[in-house]
Amino acid sequence: MPNKIKDFLEEVAGEKAPGPTPTFSVLHILRTLELVAEKPIGRGRLAEELKVGQGAVRTIIKRLKNAGLLSTSKMGCRLTSKGTKLWGEYRKIFSEKVEIERNKLIDANYNFAILAKNCGNKIKSGIEQRDAAVKIGAKGAAAIIFKEGRFIIPSVSIDAAKDFPNLTEHLIKIFKPKENDVIVIGGAGTPQMAEYGAMAATWTLLDDC
Repeated sequence: MPNKIKDFLEEVAGEKAPGPTPTFSVLHILRTLELVAEKPIGRGRLAEELKVGQGAVRTIIKRLKNAGLLSTSKMGCRLTSKGTKLWGEYRKIFSEKVEIERNKLIDANYNFAILAKNCGNKIKSGIEQRDAAVKIGAKGAAAIIFKEGRFIIPSVSIDAAKDFPNLTEHLIKIFKPKENDVIVIGGAGTPQMAEYGAMAATWTLLDDC
């Protein structure tokens, strides 16, 4: 199912249509699903949350409706049963996302962390996650693996609790990770870009989790 989620949403985001290149990405599609899953939301509010124009929002809504994931009414946009199922499958892997305090691991004003369940064996050097975040405009990203009761940061630290004690203590309190879980942190100069940086980094894991 994870591979199908990624392929399906990338197809929705990359659908070819006449006119200029869309000013949004699969991350905006994903964020839209997240916002609509919380409660019905209108087009204006959605544009404000996504930080995109009204034209882009109309296209996003149209594509999600055509994909059978979204319905609209006077109350706003809401997920269909198909959309709710897909979002539920996504959340089984990426179960939590929170803004966290500034830390020494990523020198950025704002940071978001996402818990990726049972994805530790899919992390190699962490460079792929960092590059994915940088590519969309974030300052960087780091993947932290919970292995045998301790946090490991590939190529940075074999015991992050010693090197980054405040950060790891904070992450344990928030996420309560289990064996082989991964916490991906994205950092940037704005909260939104930090959030998208973390999302872009975790998106690289969706093929394999």
